[in-house]
Amino acid sequence: MSRERDKQDVRDRRDSKFEVLGSKFRKPRTSDLEPSSLSPVPLFSQVSQVPREYDVQWFKGYRMMRMPQILICLVFLAWLDIHPAGAAESVVPKSSDSPGLRMLEEIQTVITNLAESAKPSVVNLIPLSGAGRGRESPQERIPNASGSGSGVIIDPEGHIITNSHVIGDATEIEVRFSDKSKLIAQVVGKDLDTDLAVLKVTADHPLPSARFGDSSAVRVGQWVLAVGNPFGLDRTVTLGVVSGIGRENINLSRYENFIQTDASINPGNSGGPLFNLRGEIIGINTAIINFAQGIGFAIPSNMAKQVIQQLLTQGRVTRGWLGVGIQPLTVELARKFGVNEGEGVLVNEVFEKDPAAAAGIKPGDILTRIDGTVIDTPNRLSRVVAGLLPGATTKVEIVRDQQRLVLDVALIERRDHAVTTSLPQARTEIKLGLDVQDLSPGLADKFKLRESRGVLITKVEPGSLAQSEGLHEGDLIKEVNRVEVGSVGEFSSAVSKVRRGETVLLRVLRESRAFYVVLKSTDP
Repeated sequence: MSRERDKQDVRDRRDSKFEVLGSKFRKPRTSDLEPSSLSPVPLFSQVSQVPREYDVQWFKGYRMMRMPQILICLVFLAWLDIHPAGAAESVVPKSSDSPGLRMLEEIQTVITNLAESAKPSVVNLIPLSGAGRGRESPQERIPNASGSGSGVIIDPEGHIITNSHVIGDATEIEVRFSDKSKLIAQVVGKDLDTDLAVLKVTADHPLPSARFGDSSAVRVGQWVLAVGNPFGLDRTVTLGVVSGIGRENINLSRYENFIQTDASINPGNSGGPLFNLRGEIIGINTAIINFAQGIGFAIPSNMAKQVIQQLLTQGRVTRGWLGVGIQPLTVELARKFGVNEGEGVLVNEVFEKDPAAAAGIKPGDILTRIDGTVIDTPNRLSRVVAGLLPGATTKVEIVRDQQRLVLDVALIERRDHAVTTSLPQARTEIKLGLDVQDLSPGLADKFKLRESRGVLITKVEPGSLAQSEGLHEGDLIKEVNRVEVGSVGEFSSAVSKVRRGETVLLRVLRESRAFYVVLKSTDP
């Protein structure tokens, strides 16, 4: 009996540790699990035609479920308030006006009111293939093959914002409103770099519109509503949370700073709004990851506002231009340049007669800040510079030879060629294998090089470290360990100073783009 009492004491102490939102959680005994007192718990929810599973874990005999929605916790709180512990024998609420239920109803009211007020500002967009004027027959207005999407009215005058990919090359778009009426919208302007477009309809009355919020105030975990027309289902509302902010490298647009949300987004939602609980637009839904559940992306409202303002005033978007080629700082590169990994971005090229060159920025500089904004990725640098107007003078902080400098740079308007260099990916450290020769005019023409001096790679040994780092025939070596080399003799002299096992920093030019690469020297 003593042993049984000890075991019971252990179970009681263990059970006392379970709390749910301030209420004690008691593991139900077998006698408590009456069929009448249990409610079925769905293990799957249909999203994007792929079932979503809750994560079920077993821990010391307890089945613990991590629910993806906070509302489930609130429902459980209300249930506990209505069905207190020890009252499993009764399924009738003791009080229909319990505090938990009142709180749940208040939250529900907020969400339903928000949904009802938001719906009228959301429209369904169908690009038209014809340029139509006036009285065309229905046969002359055919939906574009790109399909349909969503948009949101941003002012009573009839301006609508959506994704650029929703309208494609169409010049006219059919707009379907919540009251079933239809109008034809004209394209005011679009910006492919952010995947945004502004449309305009002319109505004989003010249109219901939504206001923008401040996306810089968005925090992970806050509730959001996505409204759109997925699969042609008009003005569908989904509830979720912000799963992440500042998402980039998604390869959806040139300038990426997405809000990630688990609010269900499906084909047809593109261009629709993402609302906070105040009914403010904090994002424009733009994409999902195929075959992934609860991963959708929205363009931040602050980025959208900048684009809209320029499209409305001048019909196009102008952006600042620095004039550098850049790449991220890997562990190896950071070590070679004497900085911490992620402390900035590495300048691998400076374009002649551009602002960076005029200000004295050089290849090998580590760019750390722009006007006080921390720069830790190439995408962020591109985005920050693009947000500045041409003609503006900005302060650029760099690290050069482990010395910190601040330079004033007068920006010009952005050019259309890419800023970020495509980099080879490092793999394994094995024997270095390179054949080189002096650059001749014929070789420069063959490999589309504009240089007159350098060391040309003529052969890369299969299985070598050089191959694994992405180097290949036709690459031009411009520097060895920050020392410029213009001939095979200079290259050999620089390499001879490197001891076995040490790393070699190469600055390489491929056609018109430059990049840095780190190789480890080994005996042949």
